[in-house]
Amino acid sequence: MARLLSVNVGLPRDIAWKGRTVHTAIWKDPVSGRCRVGRLNLDGDGQGDLAGHGGEQRAVFVYQIESYRYWQEQLNRTDFVHGQFGENFTIEGLPDDAVCIGDRYRIGGALFEVTQPRVTCYRVGIRMNEPRMPALLTSSGRPGFYVRVLQTGEVGARDEIVKVGEAKERMTVAEINALLYSPNHPREGLERALRIDALSHGWRSSFEALLQSQTTSAGSGNAGLAPAAATHPVAPGFRTLAVTAIDHESEDVLSLTIQSSDDQPLGAALPGQYVVVRLQPTAGGPAASAEASAPRPLFRSYSLSGAQSTKRYRISVKIEANGAAGTYLRDHVRAGDALGVSAPRGSFILQSGERPVVLLSAGIGATPVLAMLYALAAARSTRQVLWLHGARDRQHHPFAAEVRRLMPALSRGRSYVCYSRPGSHDAMPGDFNAAGHLSRSVFEEVGVPREADVYVCGPARFMAEMKEALAAVGVTPERIHVELFNGSEPMTPGVVSQATRAPHLPADDADTGPLVSFARSGIAAHWKASSYQSILELAEACDVPVRWSCRTGVCHNCESGLVSGAVVYGPEPLDRPADGNLLVCCAQPTRDVVIDL
Repeated sequence: MARLLSVNVGLPRDIAWKGRTVHTAIWKDPVSGRCRVGRLNLDGDGQGDLAGHGGEQRAVFVYQIESYRYWQEQLNRTDFVHGQFGENFTIEGLPDDAVCIGDRYRIGGALFEVTQPRVTCYRVGIRMNEPRMPALLTSSGRPGFYVRVLQTGEVGARDEIVKVGEAKERMTVAEINALLYSPNHPREGLERALRIDALSHGWRSSFEALLQSQTTSAGSGNAGLAPAAATHPVAPGFRTLAVTAIDHESEDVLSLTIQSSDDQPLGAALPGQYVVVRLQPTAGGPAASAEASAPRPLFRSYSLSGAQSTKRYRISVKIEANGAAGTYLRDHVRAGDALGVSAPRGSFILQSGERPVVLLSAGIGATPVLAMLYALAAARSTRQVLWLHGARDRQHHPFAAEVRRLMPALSRGRSYVCYSRPGSHDAMPGDFNAAGHLSRSVFEEVGVPREADVYVCGPARFMAEMKEALAAVGVTPERIHVELFNGSEPMTPGVVSQATRAPHLPADDADTGPLVSFARSGIAAHWKASSYQSILELAEACDVPVRWSCRTGVCHNCESGLVSGAVVYGPEPLDRPADGNLLVCCAQPTRDVVIDL
């Protein structure tokens, strides 16, 4: 007979971890007497990270005393107490390989339904003082499970657990867990899982993505786990391409047209993607260091700013006073020179469909959305298209003539340009439509459709302001697509906000060991096995924005593009990333690597 052994609750607290402050409710303590269960949690309980825990379908976490005994033996531990694994209910009976998603149980005066396995994260490793714990729980098939509350009521230790219903499709917690996290994702299993009405939305979405990837033969990797930043992977490596033209687009922007010198076709790019360019400055140039005998190569990501083509690419670069790569390109690169160029990559791409499109940019942020405008114009799209751009003045307004040439191909296309500091010779409306900045009032004036897909690119402050203004006029977050030139939006669950620092070299950087280049952040640092256990730890030492959650190769939130080089894993991930990607949380370089961060 299954029994409730302990009811455990805990409110979020701040703890110190690796020089950070983490807000977490992983510490749970047993309740004496009976406890009321509400729709979202128990009295006296809370969740520190509602993005990853809590909510109706993750209201109560359940773990079995039999698994306690297993881990005591595996870890040689004798110090476990009820609530050790962050669970609300410590139970006897109901193992993960017997309980099915959709099973219903009455405990005391409350009624529960099993919704999903536990999704482990690094915080259980903190609680257990065992960093490997997220991977161990998942790989062992003993993750535990969440239930939602169908009927509120009181529960207490020693209550009997009575099964009162089950789903028509029978799949255990362990089976569902393995279906997502193991390398095997049989189609029949995915279809069965999607027939379970009680399965939580997040897991359902992951299985739908896996099923879709099998239908489209999308390639390797785990589509059910990979974040958007890891989609559209391409083979690592650089191809030597020749510069065939250099054009000055404005006071501070120049474009380079590059193509193959052997007439072999280039990789097809999706509108909005970018390439990583490898530059090798000469000694004494802008990338040379005082200690090094030869300058480090420069790696920079540049959006493709022209029409789709497999014959030539065009990249456009802003020249800034302290920009090593832009200055080098302006001062040293000429037509006929060779550059190392990666295959096109990135997930900031124009989505198909019939929804309205808003292309929203400032300054050099026009480059990826200009490629989207080219694609829409080439297709003679009948979609409603709004081109909204902000510049300082005409001298600092690249691609103005190109946009004017492209817009007539769109039957429902409109453009609106704001100059923040128009010059005395700048004409309105010939050059621009309004003085000032793009804003909520502009969106209301031009009539930004709430249902539009909005593509936003520009400086960091501009991006933040635009997302806020778009939300104010009713555009939902899932319709807002952003491109960050200097890295991705970080994901550090539970870490209390701290001052954001620009990426930099670590304090202990040396001139030995493999060179790890973070292409989007413009940082290259040497790997020291004595200082770092993973590329993630090196990225953190450099304040390179990165996404992570489990830190042990389970969740794939850290999956990123491997632009060049090779890595090994320790620990081995439960499921490998897509070819051309890597998991930075458990990867170590075996030679110089370039990473799309």
